[in-house]
Amino acid sequence: MESETEVSLCSQSSGVSDFSDEDVSFMELGSGNYGCSHYRRRCKIRAPCCNEIFDCRHCHNEAKNSLDIDLLDRHDLPRHEVVKVICSLCDTEQDVQQYCMNCGVSMGKYFCTICKFFDDDTSKNQFHCDECGICRTGGKENFFHCKKCECCYSKLMENRHHCLERPMHHNCPICFEYMFDTMKGITILRCGHTIHYKCVKEMGQHHRYSCPICSKSIVDMTHHWEKLDQVIASTPMPETYLSKMVWILCNDCGANSHVQFHIVGHKCQSCKSYNTRQIQGDPTALCTSRVTEIER
Repeated sequence: MESETEVSLCSQSSGVSDFSDEDVSFMELGSGNYGCSHYRRRCKIRAPCCNEIFDCRHCHNEAKNSLDIDLLDRHDLPRHEVVKVICSLCDTEQDVQQYCMNCGVSMGKYFCTICKFFDDDTSKNQFHCDECGICRTGGKENFFHCKKCECCYSKLMENRHHCLERPMHHNCPICFEYMFDTMKGITILRCGHTIHYKCVKEMGQHHRYSCPICSKSIVDMTHHWEKLDQVIASTPMPETYLSKMVWILCNDCGANSHVQFHIVGHKCQSCKSYNTRQIQGDPTALCTSRVTEIER
């Protein structure tokens, strides 16, 4: 996903039909031959924050947030504040616009006046979301904006996702990249938290199947819990521990249980999950004790 505006694949005010075939052919000169690793475009931008020229905001952010830059000088480019662009064909610096004021070439087949965004690769099906305030990819017809989550999600999830407040407005819990306008693939976990798809796959390679934020299971672990039942049944504890009981908190359902101690794991008596953690003492007794102290 990327950020930009609602302007379409051509100029907002004047359609391609207003130009002759020769004009259109000239405006497409150099299409796909300019740009950077992030975008194909026929212009560069002047960063309003440091007054330097870059191919795109991602190029700026990578350069200005590298380890070579002093920590106090690191910063991101404020995309909506860009006011000057430089045509890649004739090097003319000018106000932000789709067509070069000097040579007339289109600096991007997709152009957004709000996000100041140019892109020649229209196969991404870019569109602008007014509520997100940025441009997305994938086709507007395939997404909806969730007002509680404050982000665009696939329509396949419209009645299936677990709503949380602004789950995309934070860094990925694995790689710490900001999620809201990331260009990488994102997955929404069963608990509603978001994470890069690649990071989830990496977690699986290390046998980590719980959310890094809330610790809930991110996949159906029923089969795995059944295997743990068998392991525990075939692994008796020494006589010293047979009467040892512990309190546990289930990360999946939030219930407290008083169970027999076992070195392999502790099973939630409510949802039968082994995704649990041992806690100190009886939590209900602790609450009662605190209430008594308050009443005193």
